[in-house]
Amino acid sequence: MFQLNDEFLKELGLDQLPEDQRKPFLDHIYSELELRVGERLSQGMSDAQLDEFANIIDKVPGSVEEFLAKHAPNYQQEPVFQRLMQATGAQADDPALRDEFAATKWLEVNRPDYRSVVAAAMEELKKEIISSRDVILGGIAQIQQDSTAQDAA
Repeated sequence: MFQLNDEFLKELGLDQLPEDQRKPFLDHIYSELELRVGERLSQGMSDAQLDEFANIIDKVPGSVEEFLAKHAPNYQQEPVFQRLMQATGAQADDPALRDEFAATKWLEVNRPDYRSVVAAAMEELKKEIISSRDVILGGIAQIQQDSTAQDAA
């Protein structure tokens, strides 16, 4: 899987991005990716499926437990849960870890292609960013020049 970090910016040729612009830019990329993936994953799903997923994401009381009881009653033994636990350092009984696993499991059950959807959306986004790299860096250079001019005045 990919990570949105300095290495990602370097891959895009944006490692010259000023330090104070990196996190906001990466946050924007994450939001855009989330939007695109969500739109694609929701295509062809029933209202009931979308409601079930929304309830899991929104942590509607009982929704996570109900889903796990039906699809992963021994979820703490599942390899994906074990990897999430190891990656986060959370304890097996951590409700946030359980909720994260439930969302992942829901996608696995209802959209087994979700990893390829995420990868395709990320590749498209990368291409768009790379094709706009000069504009992005030019815009930041202009902001810095304006700021310097204001400081001098």
